[in-house]
Amino acid sequence: MPRTTRWRPATGGSCGRWAYWRSISSPGSGKTTLLCRTVEALGDAPLAVIEGDQQTSVDADRIRATGARAIQINTGKGCHLDAEMVGRAIDDLRPRPHSFLFIENVGNLVCPAAFDLGEDAKVAILSVTEGEDKPLKYPDMFTAARLAVLNKVDLAPHCDADLDTCEANLRRVNPDIEILRLSARTGEGMEAWLSWLRTRLEEKAS
Repeated sequence: MPRTTRWRPATGGSCGRWAYWRSISSPGSGKTTLLCRTVEALGDAPLAVIEGDQQTSVDADRIRATGARAIQINTGKGCHLDAEMVGRAIDDLRPRPHSFLFIENVGNLVCPAAFDLGEDAKVAILSVTEGEDKPLKYPDMFTAARLAVLNKVDLAPHCDADLDTCEANLRRVNPDIEILRLSARTGEGMEAWLSWLRTRLEEKAS
């Protein structure tokens, strides 16, 4: 059963001030690379990033190298972020009104789906190299997601990935899920992703 930890920003603000997305995926799906490319493409747009991993600050260091503000949370033996961890990080980051806030959860297709962090949307990132059956094997993750990003589509011809079957499986577990195909490495499909983000931010601000 999904669990929620109540949290109030110490800054006196509220999550209604910014658009707040959480990326969830298995390790190696390319979510940090996608996030770096996203930060670079958004240019001067105000944003902040929270990175979750069991150990190291490797991913936060990559984000900071783009010029973005980022906080690393290490969970130790924990397999996911929780609301209290994220709340403390948000208090430290103090996101600007009408800005983007991205959270990259610990790489894991099971635990993160069960914990509500107060985000506006969960974005599930699925590398085409992982196989078309992942939505059927790990349905909770994709049922919880508003958007699925099929990443590394440039590799599809080299691993016999069937993108249509993958999309069909996503819709079997979540008929309402939105789906984008892209390659963070080549840039294919990035404009559609950026448009989706900007549209959601405008909806939140209206």
